Amino acid sequence: KENSLVKHQIDSFNRFLDYKLQKIVDEVGVIETEIKGGYKVKLGKIRVGKPINKEADGSIRKITPMEARIRDLSYSAPLYLEMTPVIGGEGEEEIEGETVEVYIGELPIMLGSKACYLHGKSREELIEMGEDPRDPLGYFIINGSERVLVTQEDLVQNRILCEKTERNNKTIYGAKVFSTRHGFRALCTVERQEDGKLNVTFPGLSGSIPLVILMKALGAESDSDIINMISDDQQVIMQLITNILEVREEYNIATQEDALEYIGKKVAPGQPRDYRLKRAETILCNYLLPHMGVKKEDFIKKCAFLGRMARNAIELYLGLRVEDDKDHYGNKRLKPAGELMEDLFRYSFNQLVKDIKYQLERQVLRNKSPSIQSAVRSDVLTERIRHAMATGNWIGGRTGVSQLLDRTSYLSTLSQLRRVVSPLSRSQPHFEARDLHPTQWGKICPSETPEGPNCGLVKNLAIMSKITTDDKEGEKKVLEALKEVPINPVKEFLTTPNS
Repeated sequence: KENSLVKHQIDSFNRFLDYKLQKIVDEVGVIETEIKGGYKVKLGKIRVGKPINKEADGSIRKITPMEARIRDLSYSAPLYLEMTPVIGGEGEEEIEGETVEVYIGELPIMLGSKACYLHGKSREELIEMGEDPRDPLGYFIINGSERVLVTQEDLVQNRILCEKTERNNKTIYGAKVFSTRHGFRALCTVERQEDGKLNVTFPGLSGSIPLVILMKALGAESDSDIINMISDDQQVIMQLITNILEVREEYNIATQEDALEYIGKKVAPGQPRDYRLKRAETILCNYLLPHMGVKKEDFIKKCAFLGRMARNAIELYLGLRVEDDKDHYGNKRLKPAGELMEDLFRYSFNQLVKDIKYQLERQVLRNKSPSIQSAVRSDVLTERIRHAMATGNWIGGRTGVSQLLDRTSYLSTLSQLRRVVSPLSRSQPHFEARDLHPTQWGKICPSETPEGPNCGLVKNLAIMSKITTDDKEGEKKVLEALKEVPINPVKEFLTTPNS
């Protein structure tokens, strides 16, 4: 019982309840409104109750998993959030109102998790509650149906991967990164074209932009700054010089302001100059490598990261490094139930926040005083979560994430709870992705995979493998240890005084 075969699902959901729910609320922090005189709502602690059901006569009573199955109900618990109205601002003194704990919706509860009545129960107690003591748990009950969130396989986030691609009979050498922050995922690429030009693509900007212009816009104004940020290898520097000369001669861009002006013309053509510069800065903050930060102070870190990407792309062209193997299991991450619920809850909660803002502004338009309790419509959150879990249609366009639990036999139930699904298209060959990779040894079962189009894309965890969670404490210790090593900070690579 200590390490059950579905421990990874239950641990993942417990982590979601303990940390991720509060983290998502803190990401929003404050609900700003357009109400005249200033009115906003501060968000505080979120609390998950125990599974309950509201009866037809209005009474509320606790519900067991077996009752939910028999009566076709959802096994879910209420969510309560502390909200504090803040009146004033806009030059006036802010006055905080009384903090109220508001019911914001229902959250489906995984059987066997901390919030479930079955957690920590003995064999006799489970039998008394109508449960099989040998049932692995780790699934949900939605409208009376047992549903599993199938673990999803994904490419690693925030790590540079190098690859060669053929485009119009030309070989492109590139470095890409899936930069992810608070659920927003931005694909940023640095590519070396056949003529030696280095171009960058990222969301928010149509087409590509020369690397040197982007690095100047981020604060590396002089040529030596750009070279220092990328490499001290002579072969790599020779490749860079052609790019630096091109920007100077063809685009006539020398300063950070020139570079921002160039980007501004691309993102806000025909607008006043000040607006163009501000828009360019906003796009660089929010859409370029968001995992490095979304403030102007983070520009120099982004510049160093772009330099690393450019170096990798050039080294790949020069034959100094090999392509990264996308199918290597070190370049993959698995998303069990907790991570999937985090994505869904973040989307649903943001929709609730928008609705609360709209309802508060509507109350004022109708000459009523704004009231938080009446502005919160709990159905907004509940319905979005329940619909995704009932249909399997997840955010990001993924389908089949939530499946009916296979009760054909005990083994088929366990197998489904330990399944791992790749997001790749079933209709494409993807020969390398379907192959058994040596790095899957001990992690993925080498023989349990279906025949036909799903072969090699639907896999199962090996019996003894387990999934670790993202360890923020461990990350802090590593960063502290690195500070003690004599490493040059990024700013020391710059010679330009104003950066």
